[in-house]
Amino acid sequence: MPAKPNEIEIIRIYDAPVKLVWEAWTDLKHVEKWWGPRGFTITTKSKDLRPGGQWIYTMHGPDGTDYPNITTYHEVVKYKKLVYDHGANSERPKLFTVTVTFTEENGKTIMNMISTLPTAEEAQAMKKHIKMANGYSTWDRLAEYLENETSQRDVFVINRSFDATIENVYQMWIDPDKFVQWMGPNGAAMSFLSQNIKEGGISLWSMTLGDQAKYGQLKYQKIGPPELLVYTQNFCDQEGHLTKAPFSDTYPETLLTTVKLCKEDSQRTRVTVQWEIAGKRSEVEKKTFIEMKSAMTTGWNESFDKMDDLLGGKK
Repeated sequence: MPAKPNEIEIIRIYDAPVKLVWEAWTDLKHVEKWWGPRGFTITTKSKDLRPGGQWIYTMHGPDGTDYPNITTYHEVVKYKKLVYDHGANSERPKLFTVTVTFTEENGKTIMNMISTLPTAEEAQAMKKHIKMANGYSTWDRLAEYLENETSQRDVFVINRSFDATIENVYQMWIDPDKFVQWMGPNGAAMSFLSQNIKEGGISLWSMTLGDQAKYGQLKYQKIGPPELLVYTQNFCDQEGHLTKAPFSDTYPETLLTTVKLCKEDSQRTRVTVQWEIAGKRSEVEKKTFIEMKSAMTTGWNESFDKMDDLLGGKK
């Protein structure tokens, strides 16, 4: 059932059992490692997980700004459901009420979160605020944390939902003429020097930003329309010879990119991109990869904004 006009719905599928996802939400030894937008940390004063109980904590922004919060719980159904008021503090009432359900299917957990605001206008304004504050990255951080807990792999995850069919969104990835129109940060111009978009194929691309040009390769491992695309990517010279990243000598040489598409309804599609280091990695490469997650988030969001424009999506 589609969300109501005064609701904001977020759906995520985590590759982890519901018990672990629940504990990641409710146990402070987990939640303090991922809660909040990318770059934020939190300090908890107290947490009383029961109907009528409160979680009193402060979010610390990357710029040093503190954001006091008081969450009040209304329903707590272990492994299944939480209902709580969000955004209150000692100086203001709640911003909205959240209902989040957890359902396990084949070892994965479907998280469905609905935030309810008084009016449709307030919901639209809150959506814009969440996007500007990078609030959706909270649930990407949860995916990364769960992946590390279950497989000890350090990954980067980003999600975006588009008001378009899954077939149209998939074309944005495999049609080279469409791909170059949205891939890359703002101001970048991309083109393919050669293209061979098939399993086992290699495409060579060029991207310019200002007076700087860089080149890279996409090596396709799996093409499963309209739901999956897997490829490795690396920087190279114009002839395709492997090079270091132009912005860092310690950035990993090769990344494995996994793109998953999922229907949220017939006219809405969620894209999940996962990056991880392919092959052997040094500790310094791993450290650089982790430290650059905020920059990765910015770059992908700028690319996704351009894709949204191409698809005719609403801002």
